[in-house]
Amino acid sequence: MITGTPGTPGTGGTPGTWAAVVLAGGGGHRLGGVDKPALVVGGRTLLDTALAACSDSAQIVAVGPVRPTSTAVLWTQESPAGSGPLAALSAGIGRLSADVEVAVVLAADLPAVESGTVGRLLAALGSSRVDAVVLTDQQGRVQPLLGAYRLPALRHALNAVGDARDLPFGRLLDHLSIATIADNDGAADDIDTPQDLDQWTPDREE
Repeated sequence: MITGTPGTPGTGGTPGTWAAVVLAGGGGHRLGGVDKPALVVGGRTLLDTALAACSDSAQIVAVGPVRPTSTAVLWTQESPAGSGPLAALSAGIGRLSADVEVAVVLAADLPAVESGTVGRLLAALGSSRVDAVVLTDQQGRVQPLLGAYRLPALRHALNAVGDARDLPFGRLLDHLSIATIADNDGAADDIDTPQDLDQWTPDREE
């Protein structure tokens, strides 16, 4: 359930110990099967961009095929591999440490995401009583793979969904109270098509 922008006062300005779950499956079907997290934009891979945005986290779990990274991460994989982002999220949540209270969820195809984006999500979650805060892109679309989720509520929602394989990610949102914040700097822009890739890598050789 999406409730709008954060506004209900919570118990403080921080939501607690947080960790990151980075979804790095990298199917890239509309890009001809290219490994999206391994694409280099701005001198680093999209995966490393996502990891850098989470550099202040207590733990980072990456879900997908193991790849070289500039930051130490704990790798895991949904089963079967390629069974969708909701199954990947479930696998990642299962590897988080017991003291984690909030999970920041990021896709690994966001060339403009930064630590400031993550900070805004966490601050909004800490100042409200909702289960999650997610970004809306510049067209007003909800982007659940760019959000901060209270872990107990997220676990409950995943349990309510049941078998997550090949289910749309939106199925999870039916079991959560969600507030949104606007994307003011293009952090939600992803690379999904050859046109997106050309926009971010204008000097790329074919």
